[in-house]
Amino acid sequence: MKATIPAAMITAPGSGQGKSMVTAALARFHRNAGRKVRVFKHGPDYLDPMVLEVASAHPVYQLHPWMTGEDECRWRLTEAAQDADLILVEGSMGLFDGDPSSADLAKLMGIPALPVIDARGMAQTFGAVALGMASFDPELPVYQVIANRIGSARHGDMLRESLPEGIELLGAVPRNEAMNIPDRHLGLVQAGELGNLDQRLDAAAEVLADAGLDGLPLPVTLEAETPEPPPLLLEGVRIAIAQDAAFSFIYRANLDLLRAMGAELSFFSPLADSAFPDTDALWLPGGYPELHGATLAGNQPMLEAIRAHYAAGKPMLAECGGLMACVEELVDHDGQSHRLLGLMPGRASMAGRMQALGLQGLDTEQGQLRGHTYHHSRLETDWQPLARTRKLAGTEAEPVYGRNALVASYFHGYFPSAPELVAGIFRGQAIRPLTDEEPDHA
Repeated sequence: MKATIPAAMITAPGSGQGKSMVTAALARFHRNAGRKVRVFKHGPDYLDPMVLEVASAHPVYQLHPWMTGEDECRWRLTEAAQDADLILVEGSMGLFDGDPSSADLAKLMGIPALPVIDARGMAQTFGAVALGMASFDPELPVYQVIANRIGSARHGDMLRESLPEGIELLGAVPRNEAMNIPDRHLGLVQAGELGNLDQRLDAAAEVLADAGLDGLPLPVTLEAETPEPPPLLLEGVRIAIAQDAAFSFIYRANLDLLRAMGAELSFFSPLADSAFPDTDALWLPGGYPELHGATLAGNQPMLEAIRAHYAAGKPMLAECGGLMACVEELVDHDGQSHRLLGLMPGRASMAGRMQALGLQGLDTEQGQLRGHTYHHSRLETDWQPLARTRKLAGTEAEPVYGRNALVASYFHGYFPSAPELVAGIFRGQAIRPLTDEEPDHA
C-alpha cells in the first residue's frame, strides 16, 4: 500500500504555543474548501483529538512509535492517504521533547515539521528560534514556520525579515479570540461541552486564511503493509462502555480492536441512565468524574446496577477516572466528598498539582500493554496491587488492582499493543504479571 499526499507535522518549541488550535483551524479551513482532511495526534492524548474530529469531520487516531508501534504509525497514515487530500499530524509538547518525540515520528514517516512559534514579545529572536529548531537535527526537514499571536502587520514583517535563508514564514497569525479555546486541569475542555465549537472553528479558519495559511503543504510518499486482523478472542462477548461527560477518555483504536476481536459494544451514561444494557463485561474509562461527583453519587439506580455486576463476578475494567468511581469516596477540587461505588475500600481525592505523568507499560505473560498515566488525584486504599506498570519515562509506576474480575488502575492502556491481555481482562481471566525480568521498552 502506497500513496503520495500533502502532509505536515504541526509542532512547536513547547506547550502553550497554540499548535492545537492552529491544527484544528487548518483542518477546518481545508474541510470547508471541499478537501478530505485526516488528522492524527502524536502520543497519548484524549482531549485534542475530540476537537480535531469536530474540525475535520473524520476520526482521529494516535500515532506514537513506542505506544502504538512504528508499523502501526506507517499503516494508519498510509491507509488514510488512500482517499484523503491532506494529512495533518499534531505533535505533542515541544518538537524534540520526549522519547520518542514528535521529531522522531516526523523522521520515521518522512513528514516535514511545521513549527508554530508564539511570537508575542519577540522580534529578531524569532529567527534564532526558527533556526535552532531547523538545525538541531539535520535529519529532520523544517522548511517553513508559522508565527502565532502577532501584534500587527509590521510585527509580522519583522518576523519574516528575521528568518535565515532556507526557512520561509508560511503565515503570521494575529491575536484573535477565535484562536483560543478553554482548558482545565487535564487539558482542553471536552469538545462536547463547547456549544459554539463549530462557529469557533469556522472563525479560526478565516483567521488563518487571512494570515496566508490557505495553501497545501509539500507532498510526501507514504508506504506500509496492511496488518493481519487480530484473532476473534472476544467473539460474542458483550461489553457495555461508559461514555458521557464524566467518562470519555477512549481511544478509537481501542474500540476498533474490541470490535475486530468479535466483541459486541454498547454505550451508556452513568450520569443520565438508570441502567446499562445487558452485558457480559463493563468498561469504565477515564474522564472527569471529579466534576460530576454529586450527579454520579445521586444516581443510585446506576450505582446499584454496577455494584450488582461486580457482585456477580462479571468482568470489569476501570481506568483512571473509572478507578476513582470505584472507591468509597471521591473528594473533588472544592473539598466536597461524594459516596460512589464502594467496590474498592478507600478514597480518591483531587490534589493541587499533577500526581503522575508519563509513558508506561504493563508486563504480563499475555503481552505488554503499553500506555500512559496522567492524573491529578491521589488514591488511598487498603488493597494490595496484583501488578505494577513499568515506566518508560516520567513518574513512578502505577499499581494495578484486581479482585472479583475487576481490574482497576490509573494506567490508561492502548489495547492494540496487547490484544490477548485485553481479551483476557474482558473475559474475566486473571492477569499474570511478569516479575522476574525487566521488560524491553525498545
